[in-house]
Amino acid sequence: MNANGKKYCGMAKQLLSAASAILGTLFLIGATTAPSYAQSYPDKPIRLIVIFPPGGGIDTVGRIIGTKLSETLGQPVVPENRAGAGGNVGLEFAAKARPDGYTLVIGSETLTLSPSLYKKLNYDAVKDLQPVVQVAQVPVMLFVRPDFPAKTLKELVEYAKTNPGKVTYGTGGVGSAPHLGGELLKSLAKIDIVHVPYKGVAPALVGMMGGEVDMAFLSPAAAAPQVQAGKARALVVLGDKRVKLLPDVPTAREAGIDRLLVPIWYGILAPAGTPQTIVKHLNAEINKITAMPDIQENIQKVGVETVSGSTPEQFSEFIKTEIAHWEKIIAGANIPKLD
Repeated sequence: MNANGKKYCGMAKQLLSAASAILGTLFLIGATTAPSYAQSYPDKPIRLIVIFPPGGGIDTVGRIIGTKLSETLGQPVVPENRAGAGGNVGLEFAAKARPDGYTLVIGSETLTLSPSLYKKLNYDAVKDLQPVVQVAQVPVMLFVRPDFPAKTLKELVEYAKTNPGKVTYGTGGVGSAPHLGGELLKSLAKIDIVHVPYKGVAPALVGMMGGEVDMAFLSPAAAAPQVQAGKARALVVLGDKRVKLLPDVPTAREAGIDRLLVPIWYGILAPAGTPQTIVKHLNAEINKITAMPDIQENIQKVGVETVSGSTPEQFSEFIKTEIAHWEKIIAGANIPKLD
């Protein structure tokens, strides 16, 4: 090799050595930056988007968890109600927020129903939101007016089969989880019952007590006082376990119909792309909160059951499964899509 060849060979070795040193430095920076970023989180207030107006169950649960999370994280967690379009306004806002862990949203079953209920959504329920943790479930229950002839789910099915198209049920609106509970009951029991939508849960309850409809699918908290006063009768729980507010009421499975499950659920999500270190940190902290006895007690006062131990992966899979499940129910019920 001549002198020039040796010179260029030496230069190449120097460049390779320098490149290796730079790459090594970048690797070390990358390895140390991510944990450092996670350790410094949060260093400013966090917004918690609530997808429905103040005063409802999801708002109450969000504020209870947000208050405790403020204490554990050492930064304010500020609830921000962004209601509209059945909860989709708040979900869209969160989906389009910066994925830095400083915007979270407490969502509900709206996330799994809307893809099949609306002609167009400005966000993708699976791709645009990162599930963090499921925090609560609200079982739907079937209530009947006091003088309704059926006293069990089996008797109700028999009565409906001998009176097709005559049994009516009220809910808080078209496309709500209770409405779909009625459609699911129709499908599983092969009966013909008629949906009567009201403008809210309270009017549906009043309509049933007043004899406008025979039955109503409602949350336990909404109707328990009327059951205790003898103005309504609880028939069955559309969930996998009995509820503490009305412990004597059987589940649908206990009453003879399997798969009649209609949980209203709440969960915390973040914009897609939020660093996994932050997602896991929030998951761990919120799971600790929902396992606290005082938190559970406060949440149960509004008829909601806490969920503890949910992982981001489990919550994500749950959402995907629920979307597919309700897509079939909604299509089978011929519910027209909303604008």
